Parts: sequence; structure tokens; C-alpha cells
Amino acid sequence: MNNNKHGFKLISVVIPVYNEEASLPELLRRTLLACEQTGCDFEIVLVDDGSRDQSEAMLLAAANEPNSHVVAVILNRNYGQHSAVMAGFETARGDLIITLDADLQNPPEEIPRIVIAAAEGYDVVGTIRQNRQDSFFRRRASKIINKMVKKATGQEMNDYGCMFRAYRRSVIDAMLQCQERSTFIPILANSFARNTLEIPVHHASRENGDSKYDLFRLINLMFDLVTSMTTAPLRLLSMLGVMIAGFGFGLAVLLLVLRFTLGSTWAADGVFTLFALLFIFVGAQFIGMGLLGEYIGRIYTDVRARPRYFIQTVARPGVQSSSGEKL
Repeated sequence: MNNNKHGFKLISVVIPVYNEEASLPELLRRTLLACEQTGCDFEIVLVDDGSRDQSEAMLLAAANEPNSHVVAVILNRNYGQHSAVMAGFETARGDLIITLDADLQNPPEEIPRIVIAAAEGYDVVGTIRQNRQDSFFRRRASKIINKMVKKATGQEMNDYGCMFRAYRRSVIDAMLQCQERSTFIPILANSFARNTLEIPVHHASRENGDSKYDLFRLINLMFDLVTSMTTAPLRLLSMLGVMIAGFGFGLAVLLLVLRFTLGSTWAADGVFTLFALLFIFVGAQFIGMGLLGEYIGRIYTDVRARPRYFIQTVARPGVQSSSGEKL
């Protein structure tokens, strides 16, 4: 095998796994074949994110097979997709790291194309899902979130929701030095990348199980996207407050003038209008309090400085470490 093909000594494929026992055999088979087609040495780092099915046992068994390319990272509980990926980054040894979901909606067969693109000198290679097979709700929500993130952060990429990406080691090392607990990896990586690229990739329907992102998780993801990388919502909130205050002052002057020109009868008839305006202002205050609460909550989480994840076991081909690792 030509270890220097494309200029990469070792390629690491990091895959977070959560209750994916039905998909794992096919995932491993197809990912191994795709990595072999790159012509580079490779490892497949699978991170079990507190699965409750047989995923953990299957990963450990795959790592212990003769001549295995699988590295199994077992977390002690569920921390979420992005924390699991960061644990994979900490374990991966490649100078090019590719992230991939375990549900096979992004075909592993696209890995050689991503490697070729990264070899052209790009620090981050993102992907854009073509002909998405998700539900209408998921597609619309993803489109709205992508537009919001681009406006708020100024990071020009079109599909932040797709985790099928490649990162050079320098970008990975920079991300691992960051200490914030709420991390959205694609945006964080772009902040350290000099040259970025997006390429179209195929997208398939999910064959096994259900998506881990329900409405509640999508809402949490939206808050993570915006509040983890920018204070733009706070600035927008300040501007909105100034506008509402100005509108309220103007309305007060208008009501006072109308009171003296049209009499008290008209003023009494406008009670419900005043209540409606009051509700608008109260609603705006609650929105502002919610945004402030999000930022204060993240400050509180960072001040506690608890680890983002706790690695229980790392199993490499021929080597197994059972000691826990705080990261």
C-alpha cells in the first residue's frame, strides 16, 4: 500500500454511535471498503455514546479482530453527538480526520472523493447533501437553521447539519484546545481553517431505526449553533429593545394627545388596545430573558469546568485500555 498517496500518512474516520446495532455490520463493511480505495493507511474510530443496545459489544469485538482497523472508544454515558465526536478526535491519530454518521444516510463510498478534495490543500472539506431523503419538516428546519447560522456567524457554508466532513490535523488540534462545553464542530472548525471547500454528496434514506433528532433536539441544536459561536442575538436584542422603547414613547405621546383632543370616552374605549400592546412588550421581555438565560447557563456550565465526556475504554487492535480518561 502506498502510505504517501494524497500526502496523508494516516486517515482517521470518526463515527459516533448511539443505539445503531442494526446498522453497524453494514457500516463497518462499507466504510472499510471505502477507506481501502483511498490507497492510504487508515483507522476507523467508532465512539459508543452510551448505547443501550449491543453496539458497545459489537464495537469491542470489531476492534479485537485480527488485523482490524477499528478503534472502539466507549463513553460511560450519553453525552451527545458533538461531544462523542470530540472524544473521537482526542483518540484519532490521523493527519486527516473524516467525520461520518452511523446511520448510512451519507454513503461511506464518498470518502475517497473527500480525501481527494482535502489533498488539494483545503483545511476543511464540507459536504452538501443532494436530494435529501429526510422528511419535509427536517429539510425545512435544516434550511432555516443554516440561514440563521450564516447570518449570525458570517461563516459561509451551506449545510452545517451534515457531519460528513474532513479536517486536517492542525484544525483538530486547535479545536481540542478549546474549553467550552457547548461545541458545534463545523462552525468551530471553520474559525480555525484558512481554506475551506464544500462538495456535493449523495444522501440516502435511513434503513434502520429512527432519527435521533426530534423537534426538541433540533431546537436545542439551533440554540447551540447560535449561542456557542456568537453574541449577535444579544446585539439584536438590544436593538429590538431600543425600537420597542421608542415605539412605546411615541405611542404614549399619541395617547396623551388623543386623550385631550377626543376626550375621556375615547381613552376608555382603547383599554383593550393597551392590553394588547402590553402583551407584546411582555412577550418581548420574556424572549430577551430567555436569550440571556441561554448565555448565562453556558457561562455557568463553563465555570463548573466539568469534562465534556469521560472515556471508559479505548480498544485498539492488539491493545485495550480499560482506565477511564477525563477530557
